Amino acid sequence: MNSRPSIPINVPAPRTWDARLARRLVTPLVNTWVTPNHLTTLRLLIGLAGALCLAYGGFAWTNSGAFLIVLSNFVDHTDGELARIGGKSSRIGHFYDLACDALVTVMLFVGMGVGTAHVGSLKVSPGWLGAVAGVAVALIFFLRMRIEEMAGKDGTKQASVGGFETEDVLYLLPIVTLTSAVMPFVLVASIGAPLFAAWVVIDYWRLSRRAARSALAPAKASETSQMWASK
Repeated sequence: MNSRPSIPINVPAPRTWDARLARRLVTPLVNTWVTPNHLTTLRLLIGLAGALCLAYGGFAWTNSGAFLIVLSNFVDHTDGELARIGGKSSRIGHFYDLACDALVTVMLFVGMGVGTAHVGSLKVSPGWLGAVAGVAVALIFFLRMRIEEMAGKDGTKQASVGGFETEDVLYLLPIVTLTSAVMPFVLVASIGAPLFAAWVVIDYWRLSRRAARSALAPAKASETSQMWASK
């Protein structure tokens, strides 16, 4: 009889629909040579291919790039699910996943900006606008990683409504490309991403101050107890 891999009892079910589907797809890989890092690399390659298609421009290439970005966004869930149900989590793998997320997102916006450089009459090149949005997103990823180190994963948990998270908005990217609204999307992203990055910077600053106060509190308590003991 063929034994089917089972999910450990202590692993909670995913909150989102795409993560649930990803878990079903990777469950057969639990007892194989495939590791979460393999899936992360696959996500990276698909995402970079999508960004290159977006940068090439034109209706067909742009929509192909959007499809690849959507596929890359879905594959991004498979590595985490395999790590959880297969007991293959690692600190290096986690950082590798975050780095790939940041790189794909940055290249996505840069690619969209470059692909629309010949469209419209903006005084600022859409390529630069995409770069601004990409750099802001990279800053957000970095600060979220730092926040996670201080406050745990709950501190960076995304809002979830009806089985969808904030990042799932990328699944709507084909609508943007099919309606030829890439340049307005890049323009909005070049404004919205830096504003959101500023909010994350403030959040990071607050958590840093809170962590510093928490670290000083035991030291002050120890000094006080020593003072009373000496008296």
